[in-house]
Amino acid sequence: MELDQLDVKSTFLHGDLDEKIFMTQPVGFKDAREENLVCKLKRSLYRLKQSWQWYKSFDSFMRGKKYTRSKYDSCIYYNKLQSGEYIYLLLYIDDMLIAFKSI
Repeated sequence: MELDQLDVKSTFLHGDLDEKIFMTQPVGFKDAREENLVCKLKRSLYRLKQSWQWYKSFDSFMRGKKYTRSKYDSCIYYNKLQSGEYIYLLLYIDDMLIAFKSI
């Protein structure tokens, strides 16, 4: 099979949050006049427990493109082409591996 690897650079910017989350002002961005204020997040951040929101968006997109999620591993998607060949997409956080018989 042919393999192609992808790395999604802005993964966590694509996960809409379902809840309100606040954080302290980041170092280097603190406003000296407003040190007690906090920031309300609009998107998920890396290492935030809500960062799985990206996966939910990705899963919805793949299913919309008629890919099937494996019942054995939720990070594997596949699609059977009209020719009878399969395309497999394996996702690990923000890394993807695409496997197919021919380009």
